[in-house]
Amino acid sequence: MNQLKTKLQESFEEMVIIRRYLHEYPELSHEEVHTPIYIANFHRELGLEVREQVGGRGVVATLRGAKPGKTVALRADFDGLAINELNDIPYKSKNDGIMHACGHDGHTATLLVLAKVLTEMQEELVGNVVFIHQHAEELAPGGAKAMIEDGCLEGVDVIYGTHLWAPTPLGDVLVREGAIMAAADRFEITIQGKGGHGAEPQHSVDAIVIGSHFVTQLQTLVSRRIAPLYSAVVTVGHFEAINPFNVIADTVKLKGTVRTFDENVRQQIKQEIEQLLQATCTGMHATYKYEYFDGYPPVINHAEDTQFVAQVAEQIDVVKNVQKCPPFMIGEDFGYYMQHVPGTFFFTGAKDPCWDQAYPHHHGRFNFDERAMLIAAQILGEATVAYLTKNN
Repeated sequence: MNQLKTKLQESFEEMVIIRRYLHEYPELSHEEVHTPIYIANFHRELGLEVREQVGGRGVVATLRGAKPGKTVALRADFDGLAINELNDIPYKSKNDGIMHACGHDGHTATLLVLAKVLTEMQEELVGNVVFIHQHAEELAPGGAKAMIEDGCLEGVDVIYGTHLWAPTPLGDVLVREGAIMAAADRFEITIQGKGGHGAEPQHSVDAIVIGSHFVTQLQTLVSRRIAPLYSAVVTVGHFEAINPFNVIADTVKLKGTVRTFDENVRQQIKQEIEQLLQATCTGMHATYKYEYFDGYPPVINHAEDTQFVAQVAEQIDVVKNVQKCPPFMIGEDFGYYMQHVPGTFFFTGAKDPCWDQAYPHHHGRFNFDERAMLIAAQILGEATVAYLTKNN
C-alpha cells in the first residue's frame, strides 16, 4: 500500500497537467472525438490492451497482473457540458460554450495516472484491472448502457467508481449502502388550445392558463399521491409560450424531470402525470401530447462492497472522515453497471479549505481542489489491490 501511495504522490503533478489539458478542451456528450483518442493513446503507451469506440465513443483498457485472478473494473466519465466557463484561470476552456463543469476532467486524469501506477506494479498484481472510460454520462441515454452491451464488463467481478464532489470538504468521503442516487427521467408535454385576440378570451382556449393550472396541480403528486416514506421529485424546468403580448397563446410546451428511488413509485408518477394532464386539458377544452423518457436507473450500492471500500478509505491518512451520506436526487448512469456486477460508488470531497463556498456542479464557475484527485486515486487503487489480494 505504501508503494501505491508513494507512486501516486510522485505522479500528482502529471495528474494535474492531464486534468488541466482536458479542461481546456472539453467535448459534449455523444460528440467526443479528441478526448477518447487521447485516453486510448495514453493507455497504449503504458502497454495495456485497448479497445476504442466501445458502445460508441468509450475506451476500455485492460491491465493483466503477473498471475491470473479476479478482475476489478474502475470507471471514469469524460464528457463536458454546454456551459460558458466564467472562471478566470490559465486553463480556462478554449471551446466556446463548452465546459468541464462537473469534474469529469478530474475523473479521467485520476484514472489515467492510477492506471500508470498500477502498471508499474504489474508484477505484484494477482488478477486484472479494467479501466472503463465512459462517454456521455451527462446526456441520456448515456454511455454506460451501450458500453455494457458492447462487452465492457465481460469477465469483471466487481466495479468501483467515484465522483469528485465540490460541496464536500477535501478529505471527507461520502458512502452509502443501497440507493445513493436517484433514477433520472424526463418528460415533454405540449398543450394545444386555441389562440385568439388578447381582448377576447371568450373565443379562445388559453394554453398558458391551462399550462399554469397543470404545473400548480403537478406539485400535489408528491405531497398527496406518494406515500410519505418514499422520496420523489417532479420538476418542470421549461415552460415555453412565445407570443406577442396581446395574443392568447394556442400552444404551450413543458419539459421536466422526475427523480425517484423506488421503481413502483417511478411508474406511478409516470402514469399519474398523464392522468392529471388529461383531466386538466379535458376540463379546460384543450388537447395534449405527452412523452415520457425513462432515464438512468437509481444507483444502488452493494452493501458488502460499500463496507469494504469504506474500510479501505478509513485507513488512508489523507482521508479525514468517512461518512454515511443521505441519498442524492441527482442522476448517474453508473447504476447500469451495478445491475450486472456488484460494486459501489462514492463521493470524494473536493472543496478547497480556503473557499468560503464552492460553486455547485453544472455552474459556470465550478471548480474543485485538485488534491481530491490524489485522494480518489488512492482509495480506488488501494481498494483494487486489497480486493485482488483478498479474493485471489
